[in-house]
Order: sequence, then structure tokens, then C-alpha cells
Amino acid sequence: MHVALITGGTAGIGAAFARAFAARGVDLVLVARNRDRLEEFAADLRAGTGVAVETIVADLSDREAQAEVAARIEAPGSRPPIDILVSNAGFSVRSSLLDPDLRQHDRGFEVMQRTVLVLGGAAARAMALRGRGWIINVCSVSAGLTQNNYTAIKAWTQNYSESLSVQTAGTGVTVTALVPGWVRTEFHARAGIAGTSIPDLLWLDADDLVEECLRDVARGRTVSVPQLRWKVIVAALRAAPRPVIHRLSALLTSRRNEEE
Repeated sequence: MHVALITGGTAGIGAAFARAFAARGVDLVLVARNRDRLEEFAADLRAGTGVAVETIVADLSDREAQAEVAARIEAPGSRPPIDILVSNAGFSVRSSLLDPDLRQHDRGFEVMQRTVLVLGGAAARAMALRGRGWIINVCSVSAGLTQNNYTAIKAWTQNYSESLSVQTAGTGVTVTALVPGWVRTEFHARAGIAGTSIPDLLWLDADDLVEECLRDVARGRTVSVPQLRWKVIVAALRAAPRPVIHRLSALLTSRRNEEE
């Protein structure tokens, strides 16, 4: 493995992946919207680790930007090939499912579904030709709930990842759905979620989460759920009757609204 492309690679889980790969001597292609932040983070990684860091400024809600990143993944031999894809870019879709204004929903679909589909296909094709590669899609434990369009999107992302794993079987390409619980990043603050009702025990550290995920990827696992406590929670959500999931989702949504 020589080059990792990471979307949403300047903050949170994406930045943790970038640090982890850079520490292993893996060169990087970082994709993000904010040019200043992207260049600053890339410069810090170059100075601190000596790896090569390429940057792509892209708003992945735009289909031309999606195509640009996909083209880099499938670029011919003039540039170093992408051995690892981490699709991490995302945000909380807060709009109600009853809201007639669908702009936030549409942006969520583009960034967290269509981009994952486009980049995953590009990576799988290119990696299969070389007989090796890792694709990691950042999902969420919330995919097991029925709260809003974010949980629905993340449920799609996990199902897609497992489906892509089936279709790439035998090619040398490993596809892993990373299914984290609550992670201490700026994600919740940007979404306006205080998280004060969440017990400290349930919070995860982004760097620890990534290290566990990479161990799972190296073992060829299709789904990575970091930390035993979250493995138990995910198993419980899968086993619970749907009416129980619905009531739990309503309770969690009510608590989140109280925090805002």
C-alpha cells in the first residue's frame, strides 16, 4: 500500500485516518472543501512525517467535483495509483422528513450516497486491475436506528459497502464498512448537538477508532465496529424488534432536540 485518498480528510475521523497512514509512511491525497484548512493540514503532515500529500479542493455535493476525484482514483500511470480509499466526507442532515425544502436532503444524498457510489466504483475497478486495494466507507451505528434521513443514508452506506464487498470478492480488493458510535470530533458541534446527555463511557477517540478499524481491514473484515461496548450495542440493535427500534429512535430524537 502506497497512496491513500481520503475525503473529508482535514477533520475528525478523516484527519485521524490521514495521521495514521502518514505515520506508516503512506502518501496521501486529501479531499476537502476548505482550501485554507486543507493546505494547512497538508503542510503539517508533510513537515511532521515527510510523506507526500496531494490536495484536491472539492465540494462533493457537486457532481463535477465527484467526477474529478473519481478521475484521480482511476488516473493512468502518470500519477501514483490509489491503493486505499477512505470515503469519510459527511455531515448531519437535520431537516425534517416533512420539510418541503429538500435542499439539505439532496446535499446529503450527493455527499454521502452518490459520492460513495461513484468513488467506490472507480476505486474497485482500478484496484481490481492491480489485484489489491482497500476501500473503507465511514458509516454509523445510527444506521440501526430510524431517526431521520441521516440514519437512512448511513443504513444505505453500510448495505452498499457490504454489497460492494460481495461484488469484489476474489479480486484482491477489501471493502470495509466502518461503523463507529459517538466519536469526539467537531461533527456534533457543527451539527448543533451538545451531546451532554451521552455518557462518557460511550464516547470514542478518533485515533483509537482508526487504529482498530485498520486492524479489522488488515484481517479482511467487511464490517468494523470499534470497541466491545459498541459491538454489543450494534448486536442489540440488530436483534431488537422493529417497534422497539422505533420507540428508541423517538426517545433519542427527543433528547437531542432538548439539547439544542
